[in-house]
Amino acid sequence: MSHVDLMAGPPPTHLPADPADAELAGGDAPAAVVRRHPESPAAWAALAAQAQDSGADDVTVYAYARVGYHRSLDRLRRNGWKGHGPVPWEHEPNRGFLRSLALLALAARAIGETAEWERCSTFLRDSSAAAADELLG
Repeated sequence: MSHVDLMAGPPPTHLPADPADAELAGGDAPAAVVRRHPESPAAWAALAAQAQDSGADDVTVYAYARVGYHRSLDRLRRNGWKGHGPVPWEHEPNRGFLRSLALLALAARAIGETAEWERCSTFLRDSSAAAADELLG
C-alpha cells in the first residue's frame, strides 16, 4: 500500500507548447502574433516587452501585460493548475505566463500601484524563484 504525502504541495504545472513562441522566435512582430494568437500569453508578454523597450508609456505596458496575465490564468486553469503551486521557469512553455506576470509587476511599480507590485512579484517568486531572479533582478 502506498501512502500519499499530505504535506506535499501541488505538482509543478507544465503548460503545453504555445504556437506563438515559434513565430516570435522566428522574428514575427508581436502585434502580428497577437492578432493570430490573441489567447497567447507569450504574444502579449512580447508586445508588453516591445512597448517597454521602445519607451511606451508605463500604462500601455501595464495594459498589455495585464492581458497576458489574464490569458495566462485561463491557460493555467485549463491545464490543471488550482490557483497555486510551482510553474517552473525551466519549462519553456511556462515562460509566457512568467514574463507576463513579471512585466505586470514592474509596470504596476512604475505607475505607483504598490499593492499590485507586491502581489505580482510575490506571486512570481512563489511560482518560480528562478523566473523572479531572472526577470525582476
